[in-house]
Amino acid sequence: MPLTAFYDPGFAISLGDHIMPMRKFAMVAKGVESFPDVHLVSPDPATEEDILRVHTLDYAKAIRNGEPRALAESQKFPWSPKLYPSVCLTNGAVIAAGKQAVRDGASAALASGFHHSFADHGEGFCTFNGLIVAAEKLRAEGVIQSLAILDLDLHYGNGTASLCVTRPWVYALSIYGNDYAENIPYRDVSTRHHEDGENHFSVAIPNNADGADMDRLLTENLPRLLKNGRPDLLLYQAGADPLRDDPYSPLNLSHEDLYRRDLQVFEFAKENQLPVAWVLAGGYTPDTTKVVEAHVNTFRAWRKAFAPLNS
Repeated sequence: MPLTAFYDPGFAISLGDHIMPMRKFAMVAKGVESFPDVHLVSPDPATEEDILRVHTLDYAKAIRNGEPRALAESQKFPWSPKLYPSVCLTNGAVIAAGKQAVRDGASAALASGFHHSFADHGEGFCTFNGLIVAAEKLRAEGVIQSLAILDLDLHYGNGTASLCVTRPWVYALSIYGNDYAENIPYRDVSTRHHEDGENHFSVAIPNNADGADMDRLLTENLPRLLKNGRPDLLLYQAGADPLRDDPYSPLNLSHEDLYRRDLQVFEFAKENQLPVAWVLAGGYTPDTTKVVEAHVNTFRAWRKAFAPLNS
């Protein structure tokens, strides 16, 4: 089955001199357009109704209108009138990828999942939480009844965990190498810890962990995604920032290690008949081509697991 992946040039807006490489989305699209079994499609944007299932009206208005400015820029982006339509498009891509995955078994959104976003404010370059916005939309339409989120971004998915608390039909697993709290990343995961809950669990990756450590942590913890039975959909936050070249990363993970990580995730999904949709998370290496390589390798891992004759 060919893979439908969702991308639109409108995902990216100009941020000036900012560490977030917005150009990576177009670069990943170019990197996979030569794959004969990957079809790129522009998504419909998330609607205001979609956003307000998850986020407060005051926060949504701030992102749309820019006031109050501190709330509009709580995610650490400079506000512009282009921000609201951009994040509606990226959230729409996650919604579309989730629907497509339920239909086909796998799909992707060439966009961020925005896992640091809370109901009433943003954090860590994350505006509206596309993972939970998609979950709520698909449940409202009867596409799913239950959902699991696997977050393998370098940073702990604190916004997603907060939004899970009132959504017992969601289960989130975050395996992270930087803790994240109150808009601050913590490089040494031994310095702080947060409380897990009934439906959100976290695993800290120790500093200097290598590919073998990652393989072991996944083997030990991926079965947690089935804690409440087999979910109707798995949303996978495939972070590029655990790469050892990343300025935030204290881990010793190569591109090959991240490829094996992705392959293990896809093989787990296939073995357990979990439809899987993934998003492109993190990645701040000054050489953006290294970020793009990690994201394109996620597509290669999908091919290896789901379409081995094409890999």
